[in-house]
Amino acid sequence: MSITIYNTLTRKKEVFSPLEPGHVKIYVCGITSYDYCHIGHARSALVFDMIVAYFKYKGYAVTYIRNFTDIDDKIINRAAEQNTTPEELANRFIDEFYIDMDNLGIARPTLEPKATENIEEMVGFISELIEKNMAYQSGNDVYYSVSSFDEYGKLSGRRLEDMQAGARISVNEQKTNPMDFVLWKGSKPGEPQWDSPWGPGRPGWHIECSAMSKKYLGETFDIHGGGQDLIFPHHENELAQSEGANEKPFVTTWIHHGFVTIKDEKMSKSLGNFLTIRDITAKYHREELRFFVFSTHYRNPLDFSENAMQDAITGLDRLYECIAAIEDLEDGPTDAAEVISAKDKAKLAGLEKRFCQAMDNDFNTAQAQGVLFDTVKVLNKIRRMLPSRPSAQDISLLRETVATFKKLAGIMGLLREDAASYLATKRAKMLADLDIDENTINKLIEERFAARTAKDWKRSDEIRDLLLRKNIELKDSADGTAWTIKRSS
Repeated sequence: MSITIYNTLTRKKEVFSPLEPGHVKIYVCGITSYDYCHIGHARSALVFDMIVAYFKYKGYAVTYIRNFTDIDDKIINRAAEQNTTPEELANRFIDEFYIDMDNLGIARPTLEPKATENIEEMVGFISELIEKNMAYQSGNDVYYSVSSFDEYGKLSGRRLEDMQAGARISVNEQKTNPMDFVLWKGSKPGEPQWDSPWGPGRPGWHIECSAMSKKYLGETFDIHGGGQDLIFPHHENELAQSEGANEKPFVTTWIHHGFVTIKDEKMSKSLGNFLTIRDITAKYHREELRFFVFSTHYRNPLDFSENAMQDAITGLDRLYECIAAIEDLEDGPTDAAEVISAKDKAKLAGLEKRFCQAMDNDFNTAQAQGVLFDTVKVLNKIRRMLPSRPSAQDISLLRETVATFKKLAGIMGLLREDAASYLATKRAKMLADLDIDENTINKLIEERFAARTAKDWKRSDEIRDLLLRKNIELKDSADGTAWTIKRSS
């Protein structure tokens, strides 16, 4: 089945077909490196990490470019505040960015060019626009003339006339039209600068991605992505200048992910709800964050809260617990009777197809997670009905299913840990938080068993209640007493 993707440009889902058969070319706008990355950056990195992983799973070769904006007003101003150079500041936060990406388990793109490494290409691009009368010099600056591109606004769905009505020109700008945007900024005293035909200066933000995507992917490529906040003006301006210069379509498919809110409010330092990636990874395992992010379709808003994260933790634990239980099963005799029904075998055999149907539908990870949970229900039902020594055939089928299960979940960066180790480490941490250890729990269970044997029901209940106050629940059965950590409500 083909992958269908919602294309921001056409505002509908379309069957994806790369320009070069078997090879997908993707460009995603990266960070402006002047501060630590926040949860919005995490969502963007995770979404496109998943998309690239799924294309590769489907057998495509992928060239994935994600840039760094390492020269910008914000970088210059922050460097001045910290009494350092823009170059030092930008490179420092690029290094910090990589620490965050590694903590999230994000795979590296094919290339990650910096704006300052591609100034020559930007100057050439701007010169071409001037030659086509689509850009003009004004003082030491160069502006793109939006009126020269008849289709300006087609990506965002905005009409140029409406935008012009509310636009204003700053006192330090010398534009022909208030909607014109800067391609080259003449340098101010003390600012970083590069030589150009229009005098020393530096590139504007929008020209960076047009020049770098053309250099590394060509004049037309398959997918351009980023957050919905980039649709206008950044991606609109990229499209206008690229199609104006190259006189051909810029991008086939535009992919934009939704915003992240914190308890239904826009993230803001002034509101005290600004969460960096480090704030989150210090508290949560990266797969817990990944599970949370992918439990919502990438185009929908994503609301971060403690309750939502707890739901993600519970869900991820269910997956790991199922996998650990099956991986713990011992080999059975070849002559034992099989107990897995034909119906359940068919459900397990259809796992990969159902998962791909969800992912082929505009990378619907929320539906894909639902497929995983449906499979867990089947696996747990089978496990409960297995005899003490299951047949070799049943064990083999369960192990094959688990291998497929982990491969599919891995597209979202889930279930990459050894299941038993993951659960043991987590349980040890939870017990430490509860100020109790396994040895103490087991001794109390032994004491309770002795009390029950002696019919000392009072002491037996006291031990049970003592453990319950520590969030340790006991479950008695014919095989003995098992204990679990009570989940937070």
